[in-house]
Amino acid sequence: MALVLGAQSIAKAYSAAPLFERLSFGIHDGDRIGLVGPNGCGKSTLLRVLAGLEEPDSGSVSLRRMTRLAWVAQHPSFAPGKTVAEVLEAALEDSGLDPTARSARARATLGRCGFQDPDARPEHFSGGWQKRLAIAEALVTEPDLMLLDEPTNHLDLDGILWLEDLLSAPASSTVAFVVVSHDRWFLEHVATRMFDLDPVHDGGFFETRGRYSEFLERKDIALREQTRWQETLSNQARREVEWLRRGPKARSTKARARIEEAGRIQQDLADVSARLDRRVASIEMTSSQRRTQRLLECESAGKDFAGRTILAGVDVLLSPGVRVGLLGPNGSGKSTLIRMMTGELAPDRGRVLRADDLRIALLDQHRASLDPSQTLGRALASDGDQVIFAGRPMHVVAWAKRFLFRPEQLQMPVGKLSGGEQARVSLARLMLTPADLLILDEPTNDLDIPTLEVLEESLLEFPGAVVLVTHDRYLFERVATTVIGLDGKGGAQAYADYSQWESERRAAAAPVADEAPAREERVAQPSRTKKLGYLEQREWDEMEARILAAEEHLEAASRRAHDPAAQSDAGEVAVRYRELDQAQAEVTRLYDRWAELEEKRHALS
Repeated sequence: MALVLGAQSIAKAYSAAPLFERLSFGIHDGDRIGLVGPNGCGKSTLLRVLAGLEEPDSGSVSLRRMTRLAWVAQHPSFAPGKTVAEVLEAALEDSGLDPTARSARARATLGRCGFQDPDARPEHFSGGWQKRLAIAEALVTEPDLMLLDEPTNHLDLDGILWLEDLLSAPASSTVAFVVVSHDRWFLEHVATRMFDLDPVHDGGFFETRGRYSEFLERKDIALREQTRWQETLSNQARREVEWLRRGPKARSTKARARIEEAGRIQQDLADVSARLDRRVASIEMTSSQRRTQRLLECESAGKDFAGRTILAGVDVLLSPGVRVGLLGPNGSGKSTLIRMMTGELAPDRGRVLRADDLRIALLDQHRASLDPSQTLGRALASDGDQVIFAGRPMHVVAWAKRFLFRPEQLQMPVGKLSGGEQARVSLARLMLTPADLLILDEPTNDLDIPTLEVLEESLLEFPGAVVLVTHDRYLFERVATTVIGLDGKGGAQAYADYSQWESERRAAAAPVADEAPAREERVAQPSRTKKLGYLEQREWDEMEARILAAEEHLEAASRRAHDPAAQSDAGEVAVRYRELDQAQAEVTRLYDRWAELEEKRHALS
């Protein structure tokens, strides 16, 4: 494949803090690249540099001649007063097409992207349809390279599935793209090459070929190597410090060189330790420890608005340990059901029963409880300079550090914080409320992947009930124990898991010619054997090969540890036995995981 774009030693900094330094890579025809990294590491800035919207502080970006480049911003905007057709036609002004051809291509692209009215105006659209229009605006130019910054933000699940199909279609095989996303399921489906912009790596950049799941495995290996190197440097530094304490005379060349080497080892150790000091938000939901078995129950609950049925006959029972996931397109009634659960809305039919003194903690996707003019310190601790968490007082500075805020940020208005920072403020406030029931409406908005992973573990450990609305399918698949799909026409149906819901949605959207077999499949689905989720099935399929490789590594480590030639060096023997212990632990872990997956497969079947 030919090179489309080349980056040579590019660097960018704001104030005195570098975002990235000395980055070099190439993008070729057909490359499908996922760009990930923690919030604030410079992902959006890197995309803007590649798009030519910002200049790097040093280095260069070279674009192949005659290459058509398209940019999809995280927060798109459109010229006021224009229709969607006019927006796309304006994007083709420099294409060399005549007005008739421009209009035809614009309308064809609108149809491809799901727009039915070419005369509609973007200012009346939801955030999801504005994002679709931004993607259509990029596609209409028939680009060779697309740069997409958080394209799944604001899209509902139908929109995300549409985008996945679009980027994975054979017709797009020669189009290269770089996509920034925190949606791990989306990355697994569309990316075949991964860039990780993370200070934890030497040079702040890590690149792999393969799916997102393969990237995770290779990153884990790379970080383990760094940890082993840190241990080696630590041992060397300890020996050099002991030698220096004995007071060697630095008159000989050899002694001076060793003193200089000791300084270099200390600096290398400090660099590695700084990189591996990975800070993530500390999330721990507070439970009231209530054991009431019926916390909340919806019995045939229904709701109408303006003569239209939003929900009809919804049945839900929430008990401790039950985690209900709500699925459905935008406008299908997910928020309405949540408002009925909290008591904000009364059902028009049926009833909603709550346990006495039920404590509900709600995370609103719009963050309406945050006052933009309030300082961060007051938002985190509303009654002074302390909070009460898990029954213990904690100073607001220590509380802020749990969520990666610096002391100097406490006087900053909440409105000046980034989306990810505001999301962490909302989580911090939620954690201060002991709850029987957690209701989370799009909790993942603007959170980076490390924070998402911590949130997942916290929800899995929460002993109360959880109601979850999210477009993050990986989080949904891991957390939800019960799935309810809303069809947008009032209907509510229970599903075995997210995958079954997606299959039905795809079948319903299939062409008319396929309707008969699709209906037969839907009828058969309730009695169909439930399978492992996509990532777990992939893990199961690869497990035997991974165990075999781990056992071979264990055998090699055993030979190295028992090699007579190394027995005279106590330090080397210690290193080799540590490697042997790690290899044995990895084999044990894989066998335990294999047994866990096998047990789950039998339980599902």
